[in-house]
Amino acid sequence: MRILFTGEHDESVRRGVRAAAPQTGVTFGADLAEGIEEADAVVGHVPDALLARARRLRWVHSPAAGVDGALSGALLDSDVTLTSSAGNGAIPLAEHAMLMMLMLSRDAPRWLRAQAERRWDRYPHGELAGATVGLYGLGNAGLDLAAKAKAFHMRVLGMRRRAGMPAPGVDELCGQDDFPRFLAACDFVVVTAPLTAATAGRFDRAAFAAMKRTACFVCVSRGGIADDDALLDALWRGEIAGAGLDAHGVEPLPAESPFWRLPNVIVTPHNGATTGATARRGVEIMLDNVGRFARGEPLRNVVDKAAGY
Repeated sequence: MRILFTGEHDESVRRGVRAAAPQTGVTFGADLAEGIEEADAVVGHVPDALLARARRLRWVHSPAAGVDGALSGALLDSDVTLTSSAGNGAIPLAEHAMLMMLMLSRDAPRWLRAQAERRWDRYPHGELAGATVGLYGLGNAGLDLAAKAKAFHMRVLGMRRRAGMPAPGVDELCGQDDFPRFLAACDFVVVTAPLTAATAGRFDRAAFAAMKRTACFVCVSRGGIADDDALLDALWRGEIAGAGLDAHGVEPLPAESPFWRLPNVIVTPHNGATTGATARRGVEIMLDNVGRFARGEPLRNVVDKAAGY
């Protein structure tokens, strides 16, 4: 059995891999073009052109939580199992969403502008207590955010594809047919869902029109779930009050993008989960799966390739 690892891995990770699968052949920094034909598993991305030559390949692990970039057509049509690092960044993503909501409710950019001008600017602002937040996506990040929002005394609505699963911290679970009602009830709508064929462009002009004019839109998972033109139009027309965007339809966000200049928009550079703990949790998930694969046990975080996550 041979597992190929693409990219760079420090010695502590290499030791962890050897400890997890002591009887397995491993190659770090692998050249897939040379080794793919003999590989049983790959930790990293496998291009479509090489997948056709991977006659023994049974498992691919994505170091990322979202697999929209890894789930190519060839992999989708193959029998190869795909796993992800889903859950590694859930905690900081939920924290980042709370940060966005706090900043938007208090118009924190106004304070920052005043500080830069050394100007004492006191004004009435909002609070999160009593507000309703709608979570579009109730995976690891969404559920962690639900717990944090409840700690801030918020009412939590949730929307997910698999409605029968438990949703602790969620006051009301909405079905897909409830989407307009879900949007109309929220003071904040936070996107924590993966980018899939079903979620791409879900927040279009009709969706933003259904939101309160006082409501804010926050996206911390993947760009492309919101139609950027529709979002810009809603912000310019005052159909929604503001937005906090860590994930963008085009990344890096172009310098000429109007999002940079809008006073009611907070832009961060897809940086919400860039923490050392996220990286450590990702390594832990990968090592757990390496051990499981070597022992012939069920893998963790198996991706439903049809659903896209």
